[in-house]
Amino acid sequence: MGTDLPKPERTLGEIGLWQFAPYLMNRIMGRYNANLQGELRTANLTTAKMRTLAVLAVVPGLTINELSVYAVTEQSTMSRTLEALEKAGLVRREARASDARVREIYLTDAGRAEFDRVWPLMHARYEEMFHGIDEAERAAFVAILQRILKNIRRHEI
Repeated sequence: MGTDLPKPERTLGEIGLWQFAPYLMNRIMGRYNANLQGELRTANLTTAKMRTLAVLAVVPGLTINELSVYAVTEQSTMSRTLEALEKAGLVRREARASDARVREIYLTDAGRAEFDRVWPLMHARYEEMFHGIDEAERAAFVAILQRILKNIRRHEI
């Protein structure tokens, strides 16, 4: 492929999976999502639907591209997710006032109610993740995650 990247100082084997932050973050989120999945299934929600409702509950009026980034979902998956949520009456798309070609996505009242119903499950799994971690450690961890996100944001669309 001809990239001129510098040779890493250490191999992944030398670092180790249990010291490699991307691996740990993926494992944590995989487990969080798996723990929620069974509970969500009874509500006819997928992880993608749950993330979409959660993001729109906090940041309404996003475009599909923006929503895909916030929900950490491929745009094709987001498109199918929005179709299903719209069909279920949980979201609506509106033309942007300044540009009718752009569609903004909002929760409907039913979508807000569905998110409000699911939030206690999400919050309970969230609290489980931080069991035994005090508030100061939690705040420091979140602050570090925010700095890491800022460092890698230049690679987002």
